Amino acid sequence: MSTLKEGDRAPDISLDTDSGQHFELSSLKGKNVVLYFYPKADTPGCTKEACEFRDTSKKFTKANTVIVGVSPDGSNAQAKFKTKFDLPFTLLADASHTAAEAYGVWKEKSMYGKKYMGIERTTFVIDPEGRIKKIFPKVKVEGHAEEVLAAIS
Repeated sequence: MSTLKEGDRAPDISLDTDSGQHFELSSLKGKNVVLYFYPKADTPGCTKEACEFRDTSKKFTKANTVIVGVSPDGSNAQAKFKTKFDLPFTLLADASHTAAEAYGVWKEKSMYGKKYMGIERTTFVIDPEGRIKKIFPKVKVEGHAEEVLAAIS
Protein backbone atom coordinates (compact mmCIF):
# COMPACT_ATOMS: atom_id res chain seq x y z
CA MET A 1 0.00 0.00 0.00
CA SER A 2 1.50 3.27 -1.13
CA THR A 3 1.60 6.39 1.01
CA LEU A 4 1.96 9.25 -1.43
CA LYS A 5 2.67 12.79 -0.35
CA GLU A 6 2.50 16.14 -2.06
CA GLY A 7 5.59 16.61 -4.22
CA ASP A 8 5.87 12.89 -5.11
CA ARG A 9 5.78 11.74 -8.71
CA ALA A 10 2.28 10.53 -9.54
CA PRO A 11 2.21 6.79 -10.28
CA ASP A 12 1.27 6.11 -13.89
CA ILE A 13 -2.11 4.57 -14.52
CA SER A 14 -2.85 2.21 -17.38
CA LEU A 15 -6.57 1.31 -17.44
CA ASP A 16 -9.58 1.09 -19.74
CA THR A 17 -11.94 4.05 -19.99
CA ASP A 18 -15.72 4.19 -19.89
CA SER A 19 -15.66 3.73 -23.69
CA GLY A 20 -13.35 0.69 -23.51
CA GLN A 21 -10.36 2.66 -24.87
CA HIS A 22 -6.93 2.22 -23.31
CA PHE A 23 -5.79 5.15 -21.14
CA GLU A 24 -2.35 6.12 -19.82
CA LEU A 25 -2.10 8.90 -17.24
CA SER A 26 1.31 9.83 -18.71
CA SER A 27 -0.51 10.92 -21.90
CA LEU A 28 -1.75 14.01 -19.99
CA LYS A 29 1.73 15.37 -19.26
CA GLY A 30 1.76 19.15 -19.76
CA LYS A 31 -1.69 19.60 -18.21
CA ASN A 32 -2.98 19.77 -14.68
CA VAL A 33 -4.92 16.62 -13.81
CA VAL A 34 -7.64 16.16 -11.22
CA LEU A 35 -7.58 12.44 -10.49
CA TYR A 36 -10.48 11.59 -8.24
CA PHE A 37 -11.17 8.16 -6.78
CA TYR A 38 -14.75 7.31 -5.82
CA PRO A 39 -16.28 4.12 -4.38
CA LYS A 40 -19.07 3.23 -6.83
CA ALA A 41 -20.70 4.67 -9.94
CA ASP A 42 -24.31 5.86 -9.71
CA THR A 43 -24.53 5.92 -5.91
CA PRO A 44 -25.71 9.08 -4.11
CA GLY A 45 -22.37 10.52 -2.92
CA CYS A 46 -20.47 9.55 -6.05
CA THR A 47 -23.19 11.01 -8.27
CA LYS A 48 -23.16 14.29 -6.35
CA GLU A 49 -19.36 14.49 -6.60
CA ALA A 50 -19.34 13.71 -10.33
CA CYS A 51 -22.10 16.26 -11.01
CA GLU A 52 -20.18 18.97 -9.13
CA PHE A 53 -17.13 18.27 -11.31
CA ARG A 54 -19.43 18.29 -14.38
CA ASP A 55 -20.96 21.63 -13.40
CA THR A 56 -17.53 23.25 -12.93
CA SER A 57 -15.79 21.46 -15.82
CA LYS A 58 -15.56 24.59 -18.01
CA LYS A 59 -13.63 26.37 -15.24
CA PHE A 60 -11.24 23.41 -15.05
CA THR A 61 -10.75 23.46 -18.83
CA LYS A 62 -9.88 27.19 -18.66
CA ALA A 63 -7.26 26.29 -16.02
CA ASN A 64 -5.59 23.77 -18.43
CA THR A 65 -6.93 20.95 -16.27
CA VAL A 66 -8.27 17.52 -17.20
CA ILE A 67 -10.64 15.70 -14.82
CA VAL A 68 -10.39 11.91 -14.58
CA GLY A 69 -12.57 9.77 -12.30
CA VAL A 70 -11.56 6.28 -11.11
CA SER A 71 -13.63 3.58 -9.41
CA PRO A 72 -13.63 -0.22 -9.21
CA ASP A 73 -16.62 -0.39 -11.60
CA GLY A 74 -16.23 -2.01 -15.02
CA SER A 75 -16.24 -0.03 -18.28
CA ASN A 76 -19.95 -0.72 -18.90
CA ALA A 77 -21.02 0.62 -15.49
CA GLN A 78 -18.78 3.65 -16.02
CA ALA A 79 -20.30 4.26 -19.48
CA LYS A 80 -23.86 4.11 -18.10
CA PHE A 81 -22.95 6.47 -15.25
CA LYS A 82 -21.28 8.91 -17.67
CA THR A 83 -24.26 8.89 -20.06
CA LYS A 84 -26.93 9.09 -17.35
CA PHE A 85 -25.41 12.25 -15.84
CA ASP A 86 -23.85 13.71 -19.02
CA LEU A 87 -20.35 13.71 -17.53
CA PRO A 88 -17.87 15.50 -19.85
CA PHE A 89 -14.74 13.75 -18.56
CA THR A 90 -13.12 10.32 -18.66
CA LEU A 91 -14.01 7.63 -16.13
CA LEU A 92 -11.57 4.77 -15.61
CA ALA A 93 -12.45 1.16 -14.78
CA ASP A 94 -10.16 -0.06 -12.00
CA ALA A 95 -11.77 -3.46 -11.33
CA SER A 96 -8.43 -4.99 -10.24
CA HIS A 97 -7.76 -2.00 -7.89
CA THR A 98 -4.25 -1.49 -9.33
CA ALA A 99 -4.59 2.30 -9.55
CA ALA A 100 -6.37 2.52 -6.17
CA GLU A 101 -3.57 0.51 -4.56
CA ALA A 102 -0.83 2.54 -6.29
CA TYR A 103 -2.40 5.73 -4.91
CA GLY A 104 -3.01 4.24 -1.45
CA VAL A 105 -6.79 4.67 -1.51
CA TRP A 106 -7.80 0.96 -1.45
CA LYS A 107 -8.49 0.59 2.27
CA GLU A 108 -10.36 -1.41 4.83
CA LYS A 109 -13.73 0.21 5.45
CA SER A 110 -16.55 -0.57 7.82
CA MET A 111 -20.31 -0.33 7.35
CA TYR A 112 -22.89 -1.59 9.82
CA GLY A 113 -20.15 -3.42 11.69
CA LYS A 114 -18.96 -5.32 8.60
CA LYS A 115 -15.41 -4.79 7.39
CA TYR A 116 -14.64 -4.80 3.68
CA MET A 117 -12.10 -3.40 1.21
CA GLY A 118 -13.02 -0.38 -0.88
CA ILE A 119 -12.05 3.03 -2.17
CA GLU A 120 -11.55 5.84 0.31
CA ARG A 121 -12.87 8.88 -1.57
CA THR A 122 -9.71 10.86 -2.38
CA THR A 123 -8.71 13.47 -4.96
CA PHE A 124 -5.21 14.13 -6.28
CA VAL A 125 -4.19 17.26 -8.17
CA ILE A 126 -1.25 16.44 -10.46
CA ASP A 127 0.83 19.24 -11.98
CA PRO A 128 1.91 19.43 -15.66
CA GLU A 129 5.26 17.74 -14.79
CA GLY A 130 3.47 14.72 -13.30
CA ARG A 131 4.02 15.56 -9.62
CA ILE A 132 1.32 15.47 -6.96
CA LYS A 133 0.52 19.08 -6.13
CA LYS A 134 -2.32 18.51 -3.64
CA ILE A 135 -4.07 15.56 -1.97
CA PHE A 136 -7.62 15.76 -0.65
CA PRO A 137 -8.09 12.69 1.61
CA LYS A 138 -11.48 11.46 2.88
CA VAL A 139 -13.33 13.94 0.66
CA LYS A 140 -16.56 15.52 1.80
CA VAL A 141 -18.52 15.83 -1.44
CA GLU A 142 -20.37 19.11 -0.82
CA GLY A 143 -18.36 21.98 -2.41
CA HIS A 144 -15.41 19.71 -3.25
CA ALA A 145 -15.08 20.67 -6.94
CA GLU A 146 -14.70 24.38 -6.06
CA GLU A 147 -12.15 23.49 -3.35
CA VAL A 148 -10.11 21.53 -5.92
CA LEU A 149 -10.37 24.35 -8.45
CA ALA A 150 -9.02 26.81 -5.84
CA ALA A 151 -5.98 24.54 -5.31
CA ILE A 152 -5.14 24.70 -9.04
CA SER A 153 -5.51 28.45 -9.51
